[in-house]
Amino acid sequence: MSEQQYEQAEKSVGEFTLATPVGAEPPVPLPYPVPEPDEEWELPNGFAHVFYGDDNRGITRPVIMCDGFNLGRSDLKSLYAGLDRDYPLLSQLRRRGRDVILLGLDERSASILDNAEAVVAAVMRTAAEQQGDAPLTVGGFSMGGLVTRYALAKMERRRMDHRTRLYFSYDSPHRGAVVPIGLQAFSHFIPVPNPFARQMNSPAARQMLWRHYDPATGESGIAPERTRFLEELESVGGWPRIPRLLALANGRGDGTGLTLPPGATALKVERIYPGTTFYTQAQGKDVIVAELKRRFPPAEKTITTNDFPELDGAPGGTLRSYGILADMLKKFGADVDLRHAEVCFVPSVSAVAIRDIDQQKDLYADIGGLDPEQSEVDEFVCSSATTAHTAITQELGEWLLDRLPD
Repeated sequence: MSEQQYEQAEKSVGEFTLATPVGAEPPVPLPYPVPEPDEEWELPNGFAHVFYGDDNRGITRPVIMCDGFNLGRSDLKSLYAGLDRDYPLLSQLRRRGRDVILLGLDERSASILDNAEAVVAAVMRTAAEQQGDAPLTVGGFSMGGLVTRYALAKMERRRMDHRTRLYFSYDSPHRGAVVPIGLQAFSHFIPVPNPFARQMNSPAARQMLWRHYDPATGESGIAPERTRFLEELESVGGWPRIPRLLALANGRGDGTGLTLPPGATALKVERIYPGTTFYTQAQGKDVIVAELKRRFPPAEKTITTNDFPELDGAPGGTLRSYGILADMLKKFGADVDLRHAEVCFVPSVSAVAIRDIDQQKDLYADIGGLDPEQSEVDEFVCSSATTAHTAITQELGEWLLDRLPD
């Protein structure tokens, strides 16, 4: 490669986002067969595709499911495929006479508070169009669980009848989500504006991430937007109180995380960003999590953290955070030494709202040995094996199906 090609490659590396399994295009040669919706709705800050249950001629027994975090507008065809491909959750719902209402967001990285308006509108329209008086089920995947949680709580505070008997969150970051600080910093180390940086610095990321890297200061901490979001959530009661609250976690509940040693090399890069190295999160002061180096223009930066627990290997739903970056680097000609593609994205204790994730002992808690009353939800389940964040498994899918209201 010429020097000019190397420079262009460095600038192009950020043309990606950290996508979850249910929101990404399925990695198969042929597309998953997604049916045409029976209705399509335009809503404030969002839209919905409605799929009637088998033998239903309209909305009768509705289940509203909200999309999660990414950059840009929801792709509901991809979402349908992601929710039905590995375990046919949506097909099972429809066979049981449930109407599936997939709720998309105009901008998935916008404020959770703003996107909650789409949920409120979807709930009200569902109630207006519904045949009969069967109760609603409302929930979401990843950030979608936070959006629906806030929306229902806000409706109750306003004395709006949401008619929802069951709320569920599927691997939602009730105590925060985790993107390695080194990766967040790298998004802004790329010398041109890029989608990865926009995603990492978006309103939703600032509200949802347990700790956020601020590109303006180079510091890592609780973003002001997260503090305000948590205050706003508390102002509406924290949770909806009328429906039964369920939470599902893609991570294990026995305190077992990934086989991933703290402080180990996760990804090392040559040719493009030569010498750039990312390390798994370790405990301690001034812990190096990334050595960032680039050639165009020349720059080096060491990224450190203070008093973080061992987040990357924690029990929880995983994301191919380092793997996704490695794939993009290879695409543009880099030599990569990828040793740990997957890290924890939503810790299990966060997904089931039972402990905070600030301390090592809480992050790695044996949830099965805790009093379930410590959780803020009425009932929860953790996966028996570590699975990808928002992956729809038979174990979790059947658990949710068995708890739908009559």
